[in-house]
Amino acid sequence: MTTVALRQTAEIIEETYRARTAKSATLYEAASTVMPGGNTRSALHYAPYPTFLQEGHGCRVKDVDQNEYIDFLSNYTSLIHGHAHPAIVRALHEQALRGTAFASPTYTQTRLAQLLIARIPSLERLRFCNSGTEATLMAIRAAKAFTRRNKILKLDGGYHGTHDAALVACSEDPDAAEPNLGLFRGVVADVLSMPANDVRSAAQLFDLHGRDLAAVIVEPVMGAGGMLPLDAEFIHFLSGAARSCGALFILDEVITFRLATGGAQEIYSVRPDLTTLGKVIGGGVPVGAFGGRADVMALFEPGNGRLAHSGTFNGNEATMAAGIVAVELLTEDAIRRINQVGDRLREGLHEVFGRTGVAAQVTGIGSLVGLHFTSKPPRNYRDTLQSSRKVLPLLHLSLMNRGMFLAPRGFVCISTPMAETEIDMFLGALEQSLLDLKPEFQKVDSL
Repeated sequence: MTTVALRQTAEIIEETYRARTAKSATLYEAASTVMPGGNTRSALHYAPYPTFLQEGHGCRVKDVDQNEYIDFLSNYTSLIHGHAHPAIVRALHEQALRGTAFASPTYTQTRLAQLLIARIPSLERLRFCNSGTEATLMAIRAAKAFTRRNKILKLDGGYHGTHDAALVACSEDPDAAEPNLGLFRGVVADVLSMPANDVRSAAQLFDLHGRDLAAVIVEPVMGAGGMLPLDAEFIHFLSGAARSCGALFILDEVITFRLATGGAQEIYSVRPDLTTLGKVIGGGVPVGAFGGRADVMALFEPGNGRLAHSGTFNGNEATMAAGIVAVELLTEDAIRRINQVGDRLREGLHEVFGRTGVAAQVTGIGSLVGLHFTSKPPRNYRDTLQSSRKVLPLLHLSLMNRGMFLAPRGFVCISTPMAETEIDMFLGALEQSLLDLKPEFQKVDSL
C-alpha cells in the first residue's frame, strides 16, 4: 500500500468514525475545556477523539450516538461479569439504602476477605484499598519495611500502577530523553528492571544487588506489557532466587486472578510472599487488596507503630457488597467456560491471520488475549514494541466502526456473558478490517 493509498484508507476509516460519533466529538470538545486531554484516564485517549459511552448491559455497550458495541475491553478486564449484572446491581442498591461507607470496620470486609483467603492459599492475611496502584504501593512498602532493604526488582514494561516505583521502566520509548519524567530520582535509582523470561539477566541482577533487594514484583501475565505470559521456569527462578537472598516475592494478580479460582499462582504452582489484587474482586466498583504471609502483614497491626495504612474508602460498603457477589459468581465452572471461550478466540485468530496472510502473533492465557502484528513471537516488552504500531490505531478505529470495542493497543478479554456468537462476530469484523489494511501490514512486517 503506497503512502497515498494508506492516507486514503485512513481518511475513509476516520470519516466513517466521525460520522458515527458526532455527539462524542461535541462532548470531547466540552471535556477538553475542563480536563487536560478531555479525559481523566490517560489510557482512554485515542485519535481523533474517544467514543463516549453512556450505558452497558452484559457484554454490550452503547455510546451517546446510540451505536452499540460488543465490549471486549470490560473496563480493562475489571468487569468480568459484564455491565449491570442483576445480582451485583441488586447488592449495590440494597447496600446504598443502608449506607455506602462507614468510619468503622464492617462484616462485609471480613466476608470478602474470607472468600479471597479461601481461594488463595498464600493469602494468610489481607487488607483492602481502592486500586491496584495502591495495592502494589503498599505491598512494596511492606516488603521494604519487613526486610529493612531498599531496592526492588521488576520487569521491563511491567505495569503495577502509577506510583513512582511502579512506573520505572514502563516507557513506550525506552530510549527517550526523559523516560522517567516526574519521578523521584532516588526511586529510579532503587528500582531495577530486567527483560521478561530472561533467567540469565535476572541471575546477574541478583548477584549484583541481592544483599539490598527487598522485593521482586511481577505479573504472571504482563497486561500492559503485551499480555505476555511468563515462562514457568522464569517465575520459579525469581521466586527461589528472591527467597535465597532474603527478598520477598510479590505476585501482581490484579489482572490474572480471573484465570483460576486461586489465580495465576494456582496455574504456575507458585506461592508468593505477597499478592496484590484488584479489578474483578470489586464487581465494577473501585477496589484493591494486598496480602500474604501473616508475619509480613503483621506490620500493619494497629498499635505497634510500624506501618500505617488508611484510606477514607478502604473497604467501603458499596465495594464490599459488589465484590462479594462478583467473587461468588466467579465459580470454577464460570472460569473454565470463559477460558475456553478465550481459547476459541485464539484459535479463530490464527485462522483469520492464515486466511488474510497477515503476519501476527497471539498471546495470553485463558480469558486474556493479546494481538501482535509481527512475524516473531514476542518474549518480552521490547519485542512487543516491534509490532506494527503505526497501523494499530487505524485497525482500532476500523473495528470500532464495525461495532467492536477493545483497547487501542491490541488486547481483548472475555467476560462471562460472552458466547460463541460474540467471538464469531469479532473474528468476522477483524477479518474485514485486516483485508482493508492488509497491504500496509505486509509492508510493515517486511521492514
